[in-house]
Amino acid sequence: MNTYEELLTAIDAGDNGRPIYDPATGDLVGHAPQHSVADLNAAVDAAASAQKAWSLLSDADRCDYLQRAADAIDAAAPALAELITREQGKPYSGPGSRFEAGACSTWLRVTCSHDLSEETVVDDGETHAVINYRPIGVVAAIGPWNWPAMITIWQIAPALRMGNAVVVKPSEYTPLTVLALVKILNSVLPEGVLQIVSGDGSIGAALTTHEKVGKVMFTGSTATGRRIAESSGASVKRLTLELGGNDAGIVLPDADPKAIAEGLFWGAFINMGQTCAALKRLYVHDSIYDAVCTELTELAKQMPMGHGIDETNVLGPVQNKMQFDIVDNLVTAAKDSGARVLLGGEPDRDAPGYFFPLTLIADISPDHPLVVQEQFGPALPIVRYTDLDWAIEQANSLDVGLGASVWSSDRDKAREVATQIEAGTIWINSHGGVDPRIPFGGIKQSGYGVEFGVAGLTSLGVPQVING
Repeated sequence: MNTYEELLTAIDAGDNGRPIYDPATGDLVGHAPQHSVADLNAAVDAAASAQKAWSLLSDADRCDYLQRAADAIDAAAPALAELITREQGKPYSGPGSRFEAGACSTWLRVTCSHDLSEETVVDDGETHAVINYRPIGVVAAIGPWNWPAMITIWQIAPALRMGNAVVVKPSEYTPLTVLALVKILNSVLPEGVLQIVSGDGSIGAALTTHEKVGKVMFTGSTATGRRIAESSGASVKRLTLELGGNDAGIVLPDADPKAIAEGLFWGAFINMGQTCAALKRLYVHDSIYDAVCTELTELAKQMPMGHGIDETNVLGPVQNKMQFDIVDNLVTAAKDSGARVLLGGEPDRDAPGYFFPLTLIADISPDHPLVVQEQFGPALPIVRYTDLDWAIEQANSLDVGLGASVWSSDRDKAREVATQIEAGTIWINSHGGVDPRIPFGGIKQSGYGVEFGVAGLTSLGVPQVING
């Protein structure tokens, strides 16, 4: 399965499946299977049966499997990257499909590097207490369409290392990529320990409420996350929810507009802005507002957009029509309000593909829908401020809190501001970068629980204290 054709043939459901189309061209990519609730039940049963033997392996043996799975991903990475580009839309180049495929193997390897040694809690001569983490059982992994392979690995890797079995449910928009990823992993893993079911929302709902599922990991919309949280109460399932964000960036008056322009650009427009932790609203001090707008506009003009198979492009289409229309409507409303368009704003609605031009909107009201609603696309509102306390208040004014950033030439000042922002992660002079060693998670309605690092790893286990 090391060529694109071999990989696609191995997962394509043929005419009985649901057709999946390239968001850049409208061309057919392949057919995804449409599994039933009966298929789901069989998958959960198989995972539950395989989980016991998997959990009895030593941690070193499980990590050996995961390291070999990472090798298998590396061998198939070019084919996987092509499938990501054709199905999801992100280009090969820049922080695109090659980056995503490479991140999958990296995350597996780093997840195996975390120290899970037994922790002594008390040892005072009278009391001796230690804590270990035991497997939960079957974990449901439900991922989104924006980073389909990478986020699925974020869920699978720690779950498997901790001795759980996993049942994956991919997004309806990008199922082929995840089916291919699971196929690659299962070329190495023991039979049954990793399962996948493809289908609509009813399959996801049945998975999250299944009596044999002990934990749900979900990355997606806040609305769906709420439903999962509500339904999980009946069986007290453990949850990790990484939900919507509308990340704010605050540029302090001492920042260098030219020096920060590239970081601001990729913070906002990585994956065409279709990233939960992308920079989605930017507050810039009046003294450098025009300079920041100019530098961002000049940089954005240089970024080539088109079909991701073309190596010269670093930006691609919006992934689906629903998201295209959301961005289009918000930008149209901003223009109608009198906000100033610095760049873009006028998509060719008759051209093939869901291409929306990079759009920068200045002099926009801080309470405009483009600012206060998550656009999840290539449109950045830039808000002028004069009072820093007001900017911090605006950054904290919404009911989400996934990430945020502060931009300044004075790192100590930036950190001081960062401590006042309500978000799970605040970056200094960058935005949106994640690291498998560093815990990541949201607050407010951006969800709860963390991923990555030892904290994320142990969230896939249940603590067991032995006292005596």
